[in-house]
Amino acid sequence: QVQLVESGGGLVQTGGSLRLACVASGSIFSRDAPGWYRQAPGKQRELVATFTGGGSTNYADSVKGRFTISRDNAKSTVYLQMNSLKPDDTAVYYCKLYQVDWGRHYWGQGTQVTVSS
Repeated sequence: QVQLVESGGGLVQTGGSLRLACVASGSIFSRDAPGWYRQAPGKQRELVATFTGGGSTNYADSVKGRFTISRDNAKSTVYLQMNSLKPDDTAVYYCKLYQVDWGRHYWGQGTQVTVSS
């Protein structure tokens, strides 16, 4: 059974930084495509950053140059380094794991990020 556990959310001032982490279990992480999404109140869930099945990365235009996704396959962990945070970045951030071999998607429980102005 695949499980994803996020951590690292919190309250930060505008211009500050946070690093989110998502630990996966129950999957062959090195073969998967993990990513981060977010959902703000009253809005749809949107892509923030993700690895593709081919190993490249995609970012939302709104976070390019500020956020960096990375992974440590030995720890089955994907990270999201968030710098120069803005109030518009306030949302619940979700880790998503796409099992390339099986075509299945899994979601974490989410972690709240709040950026104060």
